[in-house]
Amino acid sequence: MAKPIFVLNGPNLNLLGSREPEIYGSTTLADIEAQVRARAAQAALTVDFRQSNHEGDLVDWLQEARTKAAGVILNAGAYTHTSVALHDALKALEIPVIEVHISNPYRREPFRHTSYISPAVTGTICGVGAQGYALAVEALAALTAPKKGQG
Repeated sequence: MAKPIFVLNGPNLNLLGSREPEIYGSTTLADIEAQVRARAAQAALTVDFRQSNHEGDLVDWLQEARTKAAGVILNAGAYTHTSVALHDALKALEIPVIEVHISNPYRREPFRHTSYISPAVTGTICGVGAQGYALAVEALAALTAPKKGQG
């Protein structure tokens, strides 16, 4: 069986739908998971969807992804702007990683303009709401598809 894509969500994303809906909208993390699973199924991909408020969990999951995932979608939340540990864990991956942000951090407070994640990922999607996750699934489907002649 093909390896799943890991969808990893960081701190406070469990509060989506109720936390600052003027910024993050009314979509819950469960809604996003359902949308991701549906879009992944259309692309014949499976999903391992996780959320933690703990940086170490995210590091452990990225290390696990090295051997168990075809690719990663990562919304590191506030750790985007603070975590050298996540940056280093991402640098150890040899699979595609798409960074997702529901809001556009560059339209927000200046401290959110710095990402320790972006330099270590394949691509970044931000500012398009929860739809960014579905776009990330599409990107991973293209990036992990067998190349012509590879079967």
